[in-house]
Amino acid sequence: MICPEPKGTLDTMASIRHEIMIDAPPQRIWDVVRDVGPVHERLLPGRVVGTRIDGVERFHTFPDGHVIRELIVSIDDQARRLAYSVVDGARPALDYHHASFEARDEGERGRLIWITDILPDTIAPQIRIRTEFAIAEIKKAIEGAPTGDR
Repeated sequence: MICPEPKGTLDTMASIRHEIMIDAPPQRIWDVVRDVGPVHERLLPGRVVGTRIDGVERFHTFPDGHVIRELIVSIDDQARRLAYSVVDGARPALDYHHASFEARDEGERGRLIWITDILPDTIAPQIRIRTEFAIAEIKKAIEGAPTGDR
């Protein structure tokens, strides 16, 4: 099938990518990332104060009481990849959100990759700053966790 050329301008979404080396084996990084329930304890303690799971939906409560709702799209143990989408409660409001985490093997250490796609692209600078701080907090949480944390 041949698709016609779009008329006018094509609004593309912003794609924000962060990669960080973590001083932990990739399996431990993946264990924390794939554990979708206790985000407030294992992945982002302090930034998220509560997490609730209802089927394939995850609800995060933040320190100010604000709640966002996410859809857990995929948990792929073989690829060590988690995909999710914010579907309600984003501040600022988003037309579209999809993100993924991937834990990769770098020998004794692991690399965490976080990709976030959003619309409108005009709020990408705000989201980039948030995710930049958050991935540093994730690194700190994983590196500081006891080896047998789960």
